[in-house]
Amino acid sequence: MRKSVTLIKSQVSLFSYQYMQVKTSAPLGQISDMDLRLLRVFRTVVDCGGMAAAELELNIGISTVSRHVKDLETRLGLTLCRRGRAGFALTPEGEQIHALTTQLLAATDAFRSGVDDIHQRMGGALHIAVFDKTASNPASHIAQAIALFTAQAPDVALNLHVATLTAIERGVLDGQYQVGIIPGHRSSNLLAYLLLFDEAMSLYCGLTHPLFDQPTAPLNWGGLRAHRFAGLGYHSPNMEVSLREGLPRRATGFDQESIATLILSGQFLGFLPDHYAESFVRAGQMRALQSDVLRYDCQFFAITRRAPQAAAAPQEIVDCLAQAHGAVTAQTPVGA
Repeated sequence: MRKSVTLIKSQVSLFSYQYMQVKTSAPLGQISDMDLRLLRVFRTVVDCGGMAAAELELNIGISTVSRHVKDLETRLGLTLCRRGRAGFALTPEGEQIHALTTQLLAATDAFRSGVDDIHQRMGGALHIAVFDKTASNPASHIAQAIALFTAQAPDVALNLHVATLTAIERGVLDGQYQVGIIPGHRSSNLLAYLLLFDEAMSLYCGLTHPLFDQPTAPLNWGGLRAHRFAGLGYHSPNMEVSLREGLPRRATGFDQESIATLILSGQFLGFLPDHYAESFVRAGQMRALQSDVLRYDCQFFAITRRAPQAAAAPQEIVDCLAQAHGAVTAQTPVGA
């Protein structure tokens, strides 16, 4: 309990200090319950992409949402966002306050979980972030793990996010997410890893690509360098393979959906999970190229922050993931 109190106090102090770095003419002082409420509204507005969408999420009128954001701006002495006909957009100060808000509210959630642990109950909210396009993988049993978890912890409010690999790692480290599920691509001493399942990745071309009508043409990695390649724009197994094999990236995607769209254009080759590409292959829209050679395998891991010690709910979902996937240890290292 003392650790939880220290954590939340330090996050409140950090918020106040870093706010002073944004603008020092209006000291924030103590953070009240009302401030936390306004910050939660602001975070929801940003996460939803505007006040109209946040109105539904918060179940309050848009005029009330707008007033709360205005009250927060007055309280902080900052303009946090622009809203009007051009749409909703954060100011530079708003982006900084949103980042600080995420850290602060993650600390308050951790405090609640710590209190629940003392009472030996699991409640509050649990945020899990998953790399995209895992639901169709027959080796993935995340859904079964969630079923096991809800049976064990029915009072926990589950929040399932889909994000990029880098965003999930960063979110787990800063407390935005308690658990992440990502393809292994590098190891960190700050994270604990649980090996869950594998994923087969093959190189695909679209229907109108010149290679589509050459199913028997022998291909190798060197021969692909003459063709346009679409790859992921962040550190990942996809990027590692393309760099290792010297495939110049001519188009960049930031999730599997964008890579699939680039492949379907007929202008680019790209790697996709076989389970995800299957529907496009059945429809005759794309095909794999030399899948026995031009391929690689990914291993997916559940990741958690090593310290502070995981609360009961995050540890329970990790245990359920281990049970659903037949995993042995939560300390499996990821290869570089």
